[in-house]
Amino acid sequence: MNILVTGGAGFIGSNFVFLELKEHPEDRIICVDCLTYAGNMKTLAPVMDNPQFKFYKTDICDRAAIEKIFADEKPDIVVNFAAESHVDRSIENPEIFLQTNIIGTSILMDASRKYGVKRYHQVSTDEVYGDLPIDRPDLFFTENTPLHTSSPYSSSKAGADLLVNAYHRTFGLPTTISRCSNNYGPYQFPEKLIPLMIANALADKKLPVYGEGLNVRDWLYVGDHCKAIDLIIRKGTVGEVYNIGGHNEMKNIDIVKIILKELGKPESLIEHVTDRKGHDQRYAIDPAKIHAELGWLPETMFKDGIKKTIDWYLDNKQWWEDIISGDYQNYYAEMYGKKEVID
Repeated sequence: MNILVTGGAGFIGSNFVFLELKEHPEDRIICVDCLTYAGNMKTLAPVMDNPQFKFYKTDICDRAAIEKIFADEKPDIVVNFAAESHVDRSIENPEIFLQTNIIGTSILMDASRKYGVKRYHQVSTDEVYGDLPIDRPDLFFTENTPLHTSSPYSSSKAGADLLVNAYHRTFGLPTTISRCSNNYGPYQFPEKLIPLMIANALADKKLPVYGEGLNVRDWLYVGDHCKAIDLIIRKGTVGEVYNIGGHNEMKNIDIVKIILKELGKPESLIEHVTDRKGHDQRYAIDPAKIHAELGWLPETMFKDGIKKTIDWYLDNKQWWEDIISGDYQNYYAEMYGKKEVID
């Protein structure tokens, strides 16, 4: 079977590529990534020589290039991880999110229709549901929760989801969608909370925490997410949406304190800064449907996953130090340098 993976040089996409090549060595993986700031060829170094793996440096918004890849490679399954994905960046520059996340998705689905793809899978996010109140721990996002977005990022992902459903209903494209909670683990770009805090703590730099850090997120180890997607593309019901969550809710400030404790660093490194515009309060996923239909449950407890993640960043400093030393330095100064310290 030929599986085309877009965004395969990014965080979740690369972990999915590794899983597929390990668990399904009979399948070919065709990886498409335009290698923007969050895509990194070094991430794919372990599989570049695998005869079952092929890489294309291509933008999913380039219709002609995408159609040629489909014509040449004849994918059976498409898994679309390619997305601009950082909320802060979407607030600074919304347009590129609309281009990649909506137009790019439509181009992939047009090619999927034209070349008879058997399954198009859209990797989405729980952020399309908006947020939940902090004081209602009994409430969770289900697949029937109305879409209620808060940022240009989540709006672009919700728009893509609606388009995927429309292509299924209008054109009969065999689609599935997954919406996942916050991921963490190896190869995550160091603008995201957990790797950012690890990198700053190791350098004895201040750890910028939005507001009081009371926002709650449901954390899922990236390997568990990838196993869920693997199940959906092989056994999931066409036309359905599946929520993927870890039942592991934690406040951002508690995550930061756990990281500091694991690294033996003082909490005095925490620096509270002006909150993000429209910052969602709480995300919490109910994964009952994927458990009932496909038997999926998260395997990695947070206390184990965070230790594995910290160990990975300690053992692979070269990977993230090379990123931090580049353009990311300018972005970091732009995002956090102008925030007011509120301690």
